Amino acid sequence: MVREGEEEEEMMMMVARKPAWLEGLMAETFFSSCVIHENRRKNEKNVFCLLCCLSVCPHCIPSHRSHPLLQVRRYVYHDVVRLSDLEKLIDCTYVQPYTINGAKVIFLNQRPQSRTKVSSNVCFTCDRILQEPFHFCSLSCKVDYMVYQGDDLTSILYRIDESDFTYSRLEGLRMDGHDQLEEDTSTMEDDTEDIMVISDQSEQGNNSNKKEKRKKKKKESNYLPGMVLSLGSRRKGAPHRAPFS
Repeated sequence: MVREGEEEEEMMMMVARKPAWLEGLMAETFFSSCVIHENRRKNEKNVFCLLCCLSVCPHCIPSHRSHPLLQVRRYVYHDVVRLSDLEKLIDCTYVQPYTINGAKVIFLNQRPQSRTKVSSNVCFTCDRILQEPFHFCSLSCKVDYMVYQGDDLTSILYRIDESDFTYSRLEGLRMDGHDQLEEDTSTMEDDTEDIMVISDQSEQGNNSNKKEKRKKKKKESNYLPGMVLSLGSRRKGAPHRAPFS
């Protein structure tokens, strides 16, 4: 009888066990600097290798070129993945999506709350207020709830089709020359402009403005010898919190 109970408990653990890629995706730290390429620019780890189950930076991608790769994005300091990508791996039903830059995304993990609000519809795991008819605010909330309930996770997992996660599908992360990378314009922003997107055109405009300012400075210095003109450096906009769209 004891043996039968142990076998039943072991079977329950196997049913609720998370696959390595899912465990890694929810536990991995993204957007930290890659220790292997710490001296290279744009070395944030924002790609998850579904085969190696770890996060990599754009400079690491050539070593994982033939592996299935999932791009992770950042929204108000939290990791998100496009729903169109994530739903090819796992059933995202009842997980509330958020629309950012016209694309639906899902948070990977639950976010801290300052206080609990009273509402008729909240996340089953963390009590965050949700819209109807959703039950979870993030992927981890759904998975953790199913594990807690002893549900079979295989019922929501799909077989990975590597053609859906090829290197060529990554946006703004292709290598350009030696150490240079293309400007990443895939960062998402919502209608309230929480996140600033820097495009090549804006950079060109800023460069031309700088040239004009240099010319003006040189011209004025001819008329006012001995005076030093101070030009404020361009400051990039930093993301700030705003309501979700």
